[in-house]
Amino acid sequence: MKNDRLDHAGHLWAFSASTASPGAKAHYRGRRDDHGAWHAAAQRNLFHRMLDQPYHCLQHRNRFDEQTVFPVELATAA
Repeated sequence: MKNDRLDHAGHLWAFSASTASPGAKAHYRGRRDDHGAWHAAAQRNLFHRMLDQPYHCLQHRNRFDEQTVFPVELATAA
């Protein structure tokens, strides 16, 4: 079963992150170019990546760090 509200919020979050964050943009472009993913699939993958990191931080009591989610190598590739 799909939660439409979460899906819509994830779409908006991934879109805004891919335009504002160099690491997120590089991850999105990598999914599009390297894996041949469609726009929606690349955004969905980006959203799942962005959801996994805060979940990991909560489990291990770490602070969120964008460099952990999107390493510098990906950001410089953009």
